[in-house]
Amino acid sequence: MKFSAVDESMMARALKLAERGLWTTKPNPRVGCVIAQGETIVGEGWHERAGGPHAEVFALRAAGEKARGATVYVTLEPCAHHGRTPPCADALIAAGVARVVAATEDPFPKVDGHGLKRLRKAGIQVATGLLRDKARELNQGFFSRIERGRPWVRVKVASSVDGRIALANGESKWITGPSARADVQRWRAQSSAIVTGIGTVLADDPRLTARPRGIAARLRRSRSPASVIELRPRGARATPKAQPQISDLVPPLRVVLDSRLRTPDGAHVLDGSVPTLIVHASAAKPIDKRFDKVERIAVAAKAGRLDLADVLAALAEREVNEVQVEAGSHLVGSFLQSGFVDELLIYMAPVILGNTARPMVAMPGLASIKEGTVMTLVEQRAFGPDFRLRFLPGDHDVHGDH
Repeated sequence: MKFSAVDESMMARALKLAERGLWTTKPNPRVGCVIAQGETIVGEGWHERAGGPHAEVFALRAAGEKARGATVYVTLEPCAHHGRTPPCADALIAAGVARVVAATEDPFPKVDGHGLKRLRKAGIQVATGLLRDKARELNQGFFSRIERGRPWVRVKVASSVDGRIALANGESKWITGPSARADVQRWRAQSSAIVTGIGTVLADDPRLTARPRGIAARLRRSRSPASVIELRPRGARATPKAQPQISDLVPPLRVVLDSRLRTPDGAHVLDGSVPTLIVHASAAKPIDKRFDKVERIAVAAKAGRLDLADVLAALAEREVNEVQVEAGSHLVGSFLQSGFVDELLIYMAPVILGNTARPMVAMPGLASIKEGTVMTLVEQRAFGPDFRLRFLPGDHDVHGDH
């Protein structure tokens, strides 16, 4: 189906609105909605947090009677089931909208085409596929969990120019500067879980929490479009509305892969400050109260290493959409070798640490260059003297949607 320039503009706006839920909607997808009469926007909204109204509801509230006969642009198929909120498809039908354009279908079994079918049955014109790739990218973790049964896996590494992540004695603080580290916090905040290994816990005692100073400012600057839009006469003063707060951020689950339960008493990851999951082998048993403040689960293990497929499946069962792996070279190598890396972030500092320093990735030796893992650079950005390189596995068209 062909879409007009107005259609594309409206859907692009809806996607921008959806992005405002990057840090607050977990485990729900990020969704934006625009309601328009021709080229005039009469209401818009975005899903702010799980359990709260969906984007369509906010947009309908803003539009009021002007929704009748309007076109609705929404980044994900409207729901058709009763969850924590009523079906959005029913709300659109009741509002009397004439047309619904959805960027992409929702694969969640309770939706999966049912929302679109209900709209069509009510006589509403329905179209899908406009900016589908961008809409899927925005919710790549949600789609991965529903369609593949595992979260989207992002591996983050901070390294020197010569690909080293720490000195031989383990010292790694700090390879990169404060600007690059602040960017890491943004990625952490949008992740559903941060995964590390016991080696990193023993070496660095990390907190693995999201401390996104920049995100707090962005939340304060963003208008909550759906709930705050106030249609008023030209020239009338706007009524101040509540703004999203840093407290709205959903903290990522802290996950430690610790096959033999060696996490020491007093480690930051055991402090109970954020939800934490310790994953261990079935044979390991806690011998004291170290783990009283955290959750533990057992998964299959082989040769002392946890089965990463089982780990990811367990996280998917907990509605984890996006995983950010921040670990040492062996665990990073295991994720790469298992084929579970969907995205790789390398923060590269302009320093050389030498061949005695620890490598970025530890993997078995290859017999041929052709056996290497092919990556495509899709983005590069400077943070002070450091660079962030973002890779996707395989051979991608860097000029298209990813």
